[in-house]
Amino acid sequence: MAAYAGVDLGATNVRAVVGDESGRELGSDAGETPRGPNGIAVTEAVLDTLRGACEDADVAPGSIEAAGIGSIGPLDLAGGAVDNPANLPDTIDRIPLTGPVGELIDSDRVYLHNDTTAGVIGERYFSDRNPDDMVYLTISSGIGAGICVDGDILAGWDGNAGEVGHMTIDPTGLMTCGCGAEGHWEAYCSGNNIPRYATALHREDPVPTELPVDDGDFGAADVFAAAKRGDEFAEYVIEQVGHLNAIGVANIVNSYAPLVVYVGGAVALNNPDEVLEPIREQIPPMLMANLPDIKLTQLGDDVVVMGALASGITGGTGER
Repeated sequence: MAAYAGVDLGATNVRAVVGDESGRELGSDAGETPRGPNGIAVTEAVLDTLRGACEDADVAPGSIEAAGIGSIGPLDLAGGAVDNPANLPDTIDRIPLTGPVGELIDSDRVYLHNDTTAGVIGERYFSDRNPDDMVYLTISSGIGAGICVDGDILAGWDGNAGEVGHMTIDPTGLMTCGCGAEGHWEAYCSGNNIPRYATALHREDPVPTELPVDDGDFGAADVFAAAKRGDEFAEYVIEQVGHLNAIGVANIVNSYAPLVVYVGGAVALNNPDEVLEPIREQIPPMLMANLPDIKLTQLGDDVVVMGALASGITGGTGER
């Protein structure tokens, strides 16, 4: 029986799975992403997690046929590494991945992708609907997309295509993105920034609300929860976020013409109706041509690691 592996390297956790040629999971392991002292420590954590998944599957690492990796970025695709990851301490400047993983499994068939690209590979491989034109969009601590056009997974020359969270959706520039630019989608609608956006809106119109906007000690989950309880200001914030999400998705659809957009990430998975319904309702008049299905990911929190496994099985394409 042939065995394959998938690795999800995130800013918080490292996960690995081992599966057979059909994508059936045989074993898994997970651990925390080291905060230092350097990138090699993160590489070692990836290798240890992969060894653990192999042990859980009762498969020797050297018998793994191929592996996929879905990772935080930015990537150096040619070098098979992460370069100066934005969400890890500055002491972690470079994380070698494809070389060390290839040595562990004794194979040069190691495919590296950013996490959202791994996501679209997973959706393409595992979902009932398997079109050649599709997008996986994550709305989580950040916003990004994996894109498949005419059956080709878009990587970009450096492996960092799909940074749609840095589209400008507000030319007034009310909010400044973590990258330093103004008006980016991620600055308004990501899990990290919804509370900041709520505070900025309340500053413009200080209406009564149960949210502690004065001290800023609240998160995106608190905004959604307050809106569900009928807090009018929180409802307004979620309405604005929904409208901006619709603009962002419309930009993606007009650019790449997908037949389906799968949406994942913690913000969407925890609030599917509040996130997906405004997009479905508002994008039709924003589109030039096709109206895609807007669907919640069918792989849940496993979309990246299972996408990485699918990449290993399919040589990076996700094509069944």
